[in-house]
Amino acid sequence: MGVQRASMDRLLQQPSSRGLVAIPLALIIVITVVDIHSPTNIHLGPLLVIAPALTASFAGPGLTAAIGVLAVAAQVFIAVLHGGLGTSNHIAQMTALTVLSALVVFVCYVRERRGRQLSRARSVAETAQRVLLRPPPRRIGPLRVSWLYLAAEDETQIGGDLFAIARAAHPGTRVIIGDVRGKGMAAIGEASLVLGAFREGAHRCATLPELTAALEESFCRNVEDVVDTQPDPGEHFITALVLDIPDHGSQAQMINCGHCPPLLVHDHQVTVLHSRCPAPPLGMCTLPAALPASTHRTDPFTFETGDILLLYTDGVIEARAPTGAFYPLAERVASFSATSPDALLRHIHDDLLAHVGQEPTDDAALLAIECTATHHLHRPHLE
Repeated sequence: MGVQRASMDRLLQQPSSRGLVAIPLALIIVITVVDIHSPTNIHLGPLLVIAPALTASFAGPGLTAAIGVLAVAAQVFIAVLHGGLGTSNHIAQMTALTVLSALVVFVCYVRERRGRQLSRARSVAETAQRVLLRPPPRRIGPLRVSWLYLAAEDETQIGGDLFAIARAAHPGTRVIIGDVRGKGMAAIGEASLVLGAFREGAHRCATLPELTAALEESFCRNVEDVVDTQPDPGEHFITALVLDIPDHGSQAQMINCGHCPPLLVHDHQVTVLHSRCPAPPLGMCTLPAALPASTHRTDPFTFETGDILLLYTDGVIEARAPTGAFYPLAERVASFSATSPDALLRHIHDDLLAHVGQEPTDDAALLAIECTATHHLHRPHLE
């Protein structure tokens, strides 16, 4: 009894239960008092089952069981005052109340156990995501970097959004952002293939087309080792945007493999950098027909001191308001007065959540990259 009392006291101290537990206790008292003062042919005792059922909605099995015991005790007290414990009617009421209370406690236990399993699954998902998406450095070469990852509402579904930044062999920086089709461990496996190939090829490959071809080849060659391609052959692909930003000069390059076009912020003017010669997503070809480097054509664009390049996945622009409207990213970015990558992503984060009205239902990743080095003054435009 002392252990049970201590356990109940500990449960009552939980913030979620402290105030709400007064409701089932009050119900037990009210039903007991009214039943005692009612004629003997009126039986309100069966209503006591409401107390443990209500407790289960906000508390665990321990507190629910304690309330169930109090409800049965109240029924016994009513029976003693209304003819004794031996009457068939009171025996039936006490038995039914005991069985129903036990059933409620069992359901509550199963729910709490599944909740613990879900919590562990979320913890594993978050750990896997952190291992896969190693945070990029805040500064790399002449660039200042900020990033944001918004996990979907269903946190057990590990997302397939990916990004990475690495130094090239020549004085420059290589960047990738992508989105794997699907979710779960298969998506993690596919993302790990591309990120591993990128981190190796970013330094080894001399040109951006060579790097993109290496990503395609690696993905096509190894995808069957990380996912089961039998149920859905041909359905494993990754949209990706690969960039090469040199340390000197203002001419950067990109290859868009079916991904969302980046935004370039220059003097508070936002330009959508559409690709003139887009490539298909990674994984659309299978070996030995993987696309050679010669088929990947770069799109040059100007990236000058003070410019901010915003890369993102489709979870951002496909986020819907309660009215069904998509999030107008380019419009909103043009309205912000942010002068740094961190400030820009803070504005987007707050504005996106306000637009959706809740946590996003799809993963969303953003990279904001600011050029802080002196570049050439000539500024050609991306056509």
